[in-house]
Amino acid sequence: MTIDETIGQVPPGILEQLRALDTCTVSNAIERLDVRLRNEGFTDISVRCLSPSLPPMVGYAATGRVRTMSAPTAGYWYHERMDWWEYLATIPAPRVIVLQDMDARPGFGALLGEIHAYIGRALECIGYVTNGAVRDLPAIERIGFHLFAAGVAVSHAYAHVVDFGGPVEIGGLTVNPGDLLHGDLHGVVSVPADIAGQIPQIAAERLAQESELIQLCQPGHFSLTKLRDHIERTRHASK
Repeated sequence: MTIDETIGQVPPGILEQLRALDTCTVSNAIERLDVRLRNEGFTDISVRCLSPSLPPMVGYAATGRVRTMSAPTAGYWYHERMDWWEYLATIPAPRVIVLQDMDARPGFGALLGEIHAYIGRALECIGYVTNGAVRDLPAIERIGFHLFAAGVAVSHAYAHVVDFGGPVEIGGLTVNPGDLLHGDLHGVVSVPADIAGQIPQIAAERLAQESELIQLCQPGHFSLTKLRDHIERTRHASK
């Protein structure tokens, strides 16, 4: 399979710099660039990080939809869809599997467990994001595979991929194939590829300003006058 050339890729060096930042800092930098509304572009509290000890995840989304409550009509089970695995290979690496659970009760069963994670890792996938459930958490975390989900489930039940390659919605975040995602223990944020290269520098400036404010708040340094001066000097950075 060949990589989808329509997907905008970010230079590897920028990806490495993004991995060095936490998701809150990335979100702050995107807000500073004013490229979208501030109530868009990230998952809400319905999706939790279930691998909080891992460093930040940065990768391109491979999207699909799943069900677990009813059996698949075509007889395919959770790991047997070769067309699904072949589709993953068309997304640039590193890849993040993003699957929307379409059931009336999302998370009834878990599509992704240890075996699915190992296959994904072999295909240069680094994580999984879903509004449904996952399982086999200790084994998956040991291989350094990121997990973001609504919760955990005991069984696969009838877990199967319904379709793939289209837009999905996870925790209020719309994800399209190839979207660049950044995630850590705080959640997942979508990073517009065309401004990704600006984020490290803006993040560094913002962190320096925050460090100055933290220092100002230390005993013996703080005053309302100093706080007012700091706010006035950095007001443009908060817009």
